[in-house]
Amino acid sequence: MYPIILCSVLSLTLFFEKMWSLRRGKVIPESLLTEVELFLKKGKIQEALKACDGNGSSIARIFSTGIGHYGKKREVIKERVEEIGRREAALLDRYVDGLATIASVSTLLGLLGTISGMIKIFSVISLQSVVNPSALAGGISEALYTTAAGLTVAIPTLIFYRYLSSKSSVLIIAMEECAAQMVELIKEKE
Repeated sequence: MYPIILCSVLSLTLFFEKMWSLRRGKVIPESLLTEVELFLKKGKIQEALKACDGNGSSIARIFSTGIGHYGKKREVIKERVEEIGRREAALLDRYVDGLATIASVSTLLGLLGTISGMIKIFSVISLQSVVNPSALAGGISEALYTTAAGLTVAIPTLIFYRYLSSKSSVLIIAMEECAAQMVELIKEKE
């Protein structure tokens, strides 16, 4: 049961950390998008870079890379932006797969407890010619409790995983769209 409890604590910790870090306003702040767009339309490249450098969001790092290559060929800018975008996408997805692992491990730990309880039941049966039901109760209880505990952790963790994976994908697509718009704004000023 202790490993299952540990899985539960890890699952909740990862879920709340990723919920905090995958907020749209933290990843793609609207104020930054507006500010950078205005600067780029006015040709104020240094101001746009300063705005990005003063912001710790994923999209700011992507924009900073693209704007930093201002004046270069569109293909070069696009390639660098895509490279940084892949890195930022990996950072957004970081630890999300850990939830899927925890869901699987929790289920397997519950199964392990079930097997352990069944072993106890059969060892009691093998030692007694007439089996007292109360002697079997401990093994049955262990089997059922660990199965229930494992599933109680695994089911919500799997839901957390699916939700965060979807949320991360939506943010990555939004970042790609914003980056493409930024590359087009830079191209317009060439």
